[in-house]
Amino acid sequence: MYRESIGVFPIREPALVYGEGQLGKLDGKVTNGLVRHSEKYQITGVTDSTKAGMDAGEYLDGVRSGIPVFRDIEDAVDKLGYVPKYFIYGIAPLASYITRQQRETIFAAMEKGMDIINGLPEFFTEDDEFVEKARAHSVQIHDIRKPPPRKDLHIFTGSIFRVTTPVITVFGTDCAVGKRTSAVLLAETLRRRGLTTAFVATGQTGLLQGARYGVAVDVLSSGFQTGEVEHEIVKAVEAEDPDIVVVEGQGALSHPAFTSSTAIMRGARPRAIILQHPPKRKERCDFPGILMPTLESEIKLIEIISGAKVIALTLNHENMTDKEIEDTVVEYEGTYGLPTMDVLKQGCEKIAKRLLEVFPELKSSKSTAA
Repeated sequence: MYRESIGVFPIREPALVYGEGQLGKLDGKVTNGLVRHSEKYQITGVTDSTKAGMDAGEYLDGVRSGIPVFRDIEDAVDKLGYVPKYFIYGIAPLASYITRQQRETIFAAMEKGMDIINGLPEFFTEDDEFVEKARAHSVQIHDIRKPPPRKDLHIFTGSIFRVTTPVITVFGTDCAVGKRTSAVLLAETLRRRGLTTAFVATGQTGLLQGARYGVAVDVLSSGFQTGEVEHEIVKAVEAEDPDIVVVEGQGALSHPAFTSSTAIMRGARPRAIILQHPPKRKERCDFPGILMPTLESEIKLIEIISGAKVIALTLNHENMTDKEIEDTVVEYEGTYGLPTMDVLKQGCEKIAKRLLEVFPELKSSKSTAA
């Protein structure tokens, strides 16, 4: 189980996360991610009336995090004894638009004096009502996914071809399967082994968690997606001269609703790929009636398009017992000949060891590999 690693942001301001009805669910992935890991903010609580009184980490992963779940903003301020600096909208619905009730909740946070952190592609800074409320209460709104001005965007240049540092990506067979969680955990494991590891985020949660490098790929026009991914990787390599770069994937290459995975693959040009899969999921998340792909078909598709090999499998354990997880690990390793693990329950050591086999040059670095 992983928790917060502090270093990039020496001072973390307190933040309250809005996760009403979604803590531990697929649409609550921003809230879930911030409970598990936050370098940028000190997460002081989650608002979710359906789980009020619980410890957010214990509810998610069975490990206490010290992050309480409150009924609402009033309950949080009353129990904390102060007003957090930030109010983070922690839900990621497919529609990407807030309801009127959610709007009123955010207004209530602004009235308390909290700055608003918004990870939706619905930009509050372009909403007259939000702008007026912010002005009236002297608070700020931060639209995390709002792209930079067009003049500051980057097209693909081919500079990624000059990167000699191993770049790996964590892809999935569906959206909301834990690609970012596995990528963050893997990066932390590699750092503990003494490897200088750069992590590149490609979605709002990774950026909210405090990734030093990254871009929300899905809000960019197609002409800039690949170039922005390339730019962030090259920037990381030039700034840190890392031993390895870990890139977060988005969606799934086979998913008809998302194109960002293709842009990430082209912009990153990974030399190896880790594939995340939820064995019990039968239909695509948020798309009932559209069946999940098989692991075989996704691996084949990824390897054909990328020219790289899938070197490990990671499991999303939704609706699985511990026994089912263990049995699936044995089954997949026997069937696919690839190291397989549930990183939240079993850690990332198998992947780390596999990476040292695939990239033997890493062994001559500061690695403390066993």
